[in-house]
Amino acid sequence: MGFGCLSRGQIIKGLLYLLFQVAVILYYVIFGWHYVSKLGTLGTVTVQKVYVEGSKFPINVPGDNSMLILLFGVMSLLILVPTAVIWLANIRSAGNVQRDVDDGKKPVNFLVDAKTLLNERFHITLLSVPMISLSVFTVLPIIFMILIAFTNFDKMHQPPAKLFQWVGLSNITEFFGSNPLVTTTFTGILGWTVIWAIFATFTNYLFGMILAMMINKKGIRLKKMWRTIFVITIAIPQFVSLMLMSKMLAKTGVVNVLLLQWGWIDQAIPFLDNAAYARIVVIIINMWVGIPYSMLITTGILMNIPRDLYESAAIDGAGPIKQFTKITLPYMLFVTAPYLITQFVGNINNFNVIFLLTQGGPKSLDYYQAGKTDLLVTWLYKLTVDEQAYNLASTVGIFIFIITGTLSLIVYNRSGSVKREEEFQ
Repeated sequence: MGFGCLSRGQIIKGLLYLLFQVAVILYYVIFGWHYVSKLGTLGTVTVQKVYVEGSKFPINVPGDNSMLILLFGVMSLLILVPTAVIWLANIRSAGNVQRDVDDGKKPVNFLVDAKTLLNERFHITLLSVPMISLSVFTVLPIIFMILIAFTNFDKMHQPPAKLFQWVGLSNITEFFGSNPLVTTTFTGILGWTVIWAIFATFTNYLFGMILAMMINKKGIRLKKMWRTIFVITIAIPQFVSLMLMSKMLAKTGVVNVLLLQWGWIDQAIPFLDNAAYARIVVIIINMWVGIPYSMLITTGILMNIPRDLYESAAIDGAGPIKQFTKITLPYMLFVTAPYLITQFVGNINNFNVIFLLTQGGPKSLDYYQAGKTDLLVTWLYKLTVDEQAYNLASTVGIFIFIITGTLSLIVYNRSGSVKREEEFQ
């Protein structure tokens, strides 16, 4: 690499290409190939205890580390991508220089070529650091997580003391019948996750819109004050408010204590200990948390709806409900479809509300390491932290990605925001 530039007088550029090639080769010889060569097995040598003559205690001799083999092996393979890009740039650069020589032009020197990185090729300079960061902190962890789903990496196979191996699709089949308990847990949690996401998204959206319409209605005074009152809930950290709600709704919490003292109930209501009650409670409290956000977003959009539409509808005899269903709601859905998709995906991954309120409970013997209000994301957390079943947790992560990605693309491409974008005024 770099010989084409060196032979045509571009010494500095040619040396840089050559140095890069030497650096890549040295990396693989000294470090990278050791891990790439073991990717097929993820290691074969475990930690050995060796007794040294004259010593009463054994010495641990390090063996292979499956996690490091997988991580650095994937990283070493990913390095081939920028290497190929730079190799193609080297060929392209040599071709451009040869073209200039054939045309009788003087080849561009290194300083002039470097200055283009601050002018016409400035976009490359700007994007280089973000692309490197994206590759290291996003792409590499995602690939690593996906590959973990095809191993038996769990609490019984913890590096460096133990090794884990490739197991193919066995983790995925556990969710589809080979392990009845995991299958039951997955289908139950998936169904509740979808129900939760639908209710959490559309209750906040509709009630937030209705609240904004009520505040914007003619004749309502002190509009700014009412908006401020509802926005105060946003100023309080969710962590604080949700933990407080969890304590208040416990069997010995203030809500049950007051209801018992007033004589309204004979025994404590299991707000968080009964599956049906707990699911209703988390949806209602999520409305209390999320409606102010929807109110703020929809307020500005409602003000942009032409008043002529409402006046014409009123003349034709349309009442408030008819105006809402035929004018307000279609207009709002047209404008806010991307926002709704974002909220829906966010609610599928809404860890805070569920975990801080119920910790996923109430627990159930029918579920594997999960409770009746657990979402896929909270179940993933429990599999990772409590059970150390990293292989199953990675598989759940893949399912979440497939579900959210597929739904987002399908709904967005079918929404009016995309199909009738030119009609927006």
